Amino acid sequence: MTETQKTAVIFGLANKRSIAWAIAQKLQQAGWQLAITYQNERLEQEAKDLITDLPGASGFMCDVSSDEQIAKLFADLKEKYGELHGVVHSVAFALADDLKGEFVNTSREGFRIAHDVSVYSLIAVARAAAPLMPSGGGIVTMTYYGAEKVVPKYNVMGVAKAALEASVRYLANDLGPKSIRVNAISAGPIKTLAARGISGLGEMLKSHAERAPLKRNVDAAEVGATAAFLLSDAGSGITGETIYVDCGYNIMGF
Repeated sequence: MTETQKTAVIFGLANKRSIAWAIAQKLQQAGWQLAITYQNERLEQEAKDLITDLPGASGFMCDVSSDEQIAKLFADLKEKYGELHGVVHSVAFALADDLKGEFVNTSREGFRIAHDVSVYSLIAVARAAAPLMPSGGGIVTMTYYGAEKVVPKYNVMGVAKAALEASVRYLANDLGPKSIRVNAISAGPIKTLAARGISGLGEMLKSHAERAPLKRNVDAAEVGATAAFLLSDAGSGITGETIYVDCGYNIMGF
C-alpha cells in the first residue's frame, strides 16, 4: 500500500502552534488523508479554519474523556474511510493549580483528571482504532522528559507522562500481533498553547538551548517529520519506543 492511500486521525490540533498541526502538515505533504478532531463546539470554528488549510481533510467532534464520543467518532470514521492506518494522540491536560507550586500538593481530583485526559485517552483511542486497522499501522503519542526526570512545576503532568510512556509499551505488546505499532515522541519544550500553562516555560527553553548538544530548541516541524516517519512504512520495525526529538538534551548529565 502506498502512502497516498493512507488515512490518519489526529487528536489535539488546537491551533497553528500545536505540535499536532506540524504533524498534520507533514502527513498531508506525504499524501495522507486526514481526519482532524476537535473537543467541542466552542473549538469547532478554529478547527475548521485549520482544516481548510489541509486539502482533503475532514473534521469530527470528539472529547476524548467520553467513551460515548470516542465510540461515535470511530463509527463515523469507519463509515467514511473504512480503514485507518495512523493515529496521532497529541492530547494532555492538567488543572492549572497543579502546574504551580509543589507536586506534593496535587489534589486527588487534579491527579485523576491529568491521568484520564493525558493517559487513559490513549488507551481508549487505541482500543477503538484497532478494529479499523486490519492492515496494521501506527499510533504516535507525545511525551516529555519530565516523565523520567524532575522538571520543577511540571508536577502531575510529569507523572502522567511517565504513565503514558508505560502505556505505550503495554499497548505495543498488545497490538503488535495485529501489526499495529505504538510509539511516543519526547519533544523538547516548544511554545505551544498547552506549554504556556506551565510556569517557567521561558526558563525551560533557555536551559534546553544552552545545554542541548545542538545548542538550540527543537522546532515543531522537526517533531512533525519524526511522527510522519514513525507512521510511514520507513518506521515499520519500531514499536514501544520513546523517540527523543529534543536536540539531544536528554543525553546530557548537566
